[in-house]
Amino acid sequence: MKLPFRLNPVLEHLPVYQPGRPVEEVARELGLSARGVIKLASNENPLGPSPAALAAVKKAARGMNMYPDGSAFYLKRKLAARLGVTPAHLVLGNGSNDIIEFLGHALLGPGDNIVVSQYSFAVYPIVAKLFGADVITVPARDYGHDLPAMLRAVTARTKIVFVANPNNPTGTAVSAAPMRRFAAELPERVLLAMDEAYVEFQDKPVDLLPVIRAGRKPNLILLRTFSKIYGLAGLRAGYGIGHPEFIAALEKIRQPFHVNLLAQAAALAALDDAAHVKRTRRNNDAGRDFLEKALRAMNVEFVPSSANFVLARVGAGQEVFEQLQRRGVITRPMGGYQLPEWIRISIGTPAENRRCAGALRQILRGRKK
Repeated sequence: MKLPFRLNPVLEHLPVYQPGRPVEEVARELGLSARGVIKLASNENPLGPSPAALAAVKKAARGMNMYPDGSAFYLKRKLAARLGVTPAHLVLGNGSNDIIEFLGHALLGPGDNIVVSQYSFAVYPIVAKLFGADVITVPARDYGHDLPAMLRAVTARTKIVFVANPNNPTGTAVSAAPMRRFAAELPERVLLAMDEAYVEFQDKPVDLLPVIRAGRKPNLILLRTFSKIYGLAGLRAGYGIGHPEFIAALEKIRQPFHVNLLAQAAALAALDDAAHVKRTRRNNDAGRDFLEKALRAMNVEFVPSSANFVLARVGAGQEVFEQLQRRGVITRPMGGYQLPEWIRISIGTPAENRRCAGALRQILRGRKK
């Protein structure tokens, strides 16, 4: 039976984001034990959440009958102190994806456009199309952002330019000088949305916070998340840092109580758990080095990564992904990013990295016979 009402026509051609497959689903489908399946598909923290965050969640859970603090007063205050800004510079979201949608509500409509790089995060064009805006995709340079070309692509109808640094799914990063030059040259009527979901994995990230503190760039917002290095992906907590006047506009868009009680408690505790962040960074650096060396030994092309994953060119990406799954290793095929020969491998624990490399080696040897 057809629906008796008319849907928004935008939905007819709106792409659907395809997440990494859950362990339980793969185990059920392939008849495997869930305990024997490892997931290296969604750039999650393989060490789990901060132990301090776990303790905070257990304590906060006793108050689940109450609504959370809709203003997230304590979390904003602690974040502001950490970043050297005021709470008025901060907007929180149900993950940083939530804030990407806020930007669409605030700025986009039919006839507008956004500018993105080829091989950039799939959610940017999805959000643009949701609001009837067009997407200008600029060809990548060495799998990363070609900033001069992106600047030239800006039109009179461009409202947002998205730059992910480091970029997902390629792991590439833009260095400080070209990034600052791009930010300075972008017309002030265009918002620069810097997606910094993986910034904590970099040794020397580009620091645009001084520009925001000084109020010199009201058309700049930085997007960050607790999902990655803090290991809180399942709770969904992210934040944006920007000019207070723009942040105030985004606060009008968000839903009430959108960052839940447990997410706020976990994020507050995680901010103080420097030891967990340090362990995660150490594990990631060692694991990324191991995987890149293993791929090099297999003569597999990869993109040197500044994040917590490695993009590897394995030939028939979907086929290799499926063969890895049958061996209990979930990775991410890249066909949806117009990279059909590639898979993305998240950095896991040392044992998970070894198992993934061994399984991939077996598959590639079998394909050569």
